[in-house]
Amino acid sequence: MELKNGNYCIDNIRLIDIAEEFGTPVYVYHGEKIIAQFERLKNAFSGTKVKVKYACKSLNNINILKLLKNAGSGLDAVSIQEVWLGIKAGFKPEEILFTPNCVSFDEIKMGVREGVQINIDNISILEQFGHEYGNSVPVCIRLNPHIMAGGNTKISTGHIDSKFGISIYQLRHVLRVVKSNNILVNGLHMHTGSDILDSGVFLQGADILFDCAKDFPDLEFIDFGSGFKVAYKEGDITTNVEELGKAISSSFNQFCNEYGRTLELWFEPGKFLVSEAGYFLVKTNVIKQTTATVFVGVDSGQNHLIRPMFYDAYHHIVNLSNSSGVNRVYTVVGYICETDTFGWDRKLNEVREGDVLCFRNAGAYGFTMSSNYNARYRPAEVLIYQGKAHLIRKRETMDDILKNQVEVI
Repeated sequence: MELKNGNYCIDNIRLIDIAEEFGTPVYVYHGEKIIAQFERLKNAFSGTKVKVKYACKSLNNINILKLLKNAGSGLDAVSIQEVWLGIKAGFKPEEILFTPNCVSFDEIKMGVREGVQINIDNISILEQFGHEYGNSVPVCIRLNPHIMAGGNTKISTGHIDSKFGISIYQLRHVLRVVKSNNILVNGLHMHTGSDILDSGVFLQGADILFDCAKDFPDLEFIDFGSGFKVAYKEGDITTNVEELGKAISSSFNQFCNEYGRTLELWFEPGKFLVSEAGYFLVKTNVIKQTTATVFVGVDSGQNHLIRPMFYDAYHHIVNLSNSSGVNRVYTVVGYICETDTFGWDRKLNEVREGDVLCFRNAGAYGFTMSSNYNARYRPAEVLIYQGKAHLIRKRETMDDILKNQVEVI
């Protein structure tokens, strides 16, 4: 997003014009930025047989899936519904990694029927998988390395109290299950969490996985998950993927030499690919001054962007309608019957009722975590791609709220 002649633009398209054409609230995504992030990550690990599996839970609009598929990405799915979305978008089953958590074995069997790569993260399901399939269907095993990482406990997934993965301290049990059921293990996986600041976390996890891999002779890939940190505000520390790429590539290639053959190196980025490419536009309904605070009340809330309330996440906010106005301090809040505060004490160009505000870094876990709370409609989505703005999801209507309700009274 650039400021040109007082207007915030993407590829010379004014965001204020997007708000006027498609209404607010509306999510806007920059297609070329997503592709650039994908290429940056691939290039960082160019010394290996790297495969990127986009974590579609972060943003699953079918047009975004197609965009990344055409760029050469695979897919990381965490539910059978995401698997079906991926197949609908054109991904081949073998390009999809299916990593559910705490699902029934019936859902695992659905994934097998679709032909996707299964990734199992608990011993009970692994045993059932072995009883059912033996070595006829390859499987990846998700291990918990007991590494505390991530910017918030809700997105830290590799620590000792996490529900994710099989503890590395249960490895001997896993090996017994694998041997007794003749299970074909073709991959090992870990994911320590999101918003990782220290590249050393990946290297620490790599050493653990490499050590575990020695007990699995039929591996085709090792998957390090993701967690690459992007900047949400000026001065944020981010993951240096180029530096990390050199370190991991060197370590991985050395491991492959010791293992006896070259394996594939997998990653599952979500936020890294789409977060900075997303913008959320809202309109100011009211300016409300109390004895202590000046509130900007907008036509959205935690039903559309829950990250600030759920994760204490920071999203930079700009006033698209008055980019040269005097700076004033506001608290930006939503229209939901909850304390849905987007940002406390934010310095913004003077905000007037009717002004359109923009939340930056809104591409990941925005729309996909939205809801119909308070019977509100979910917003529209727009993709800016090849110099044009395309509507890629219609705004919901009352028909969408009612369509699955069954009246019996």
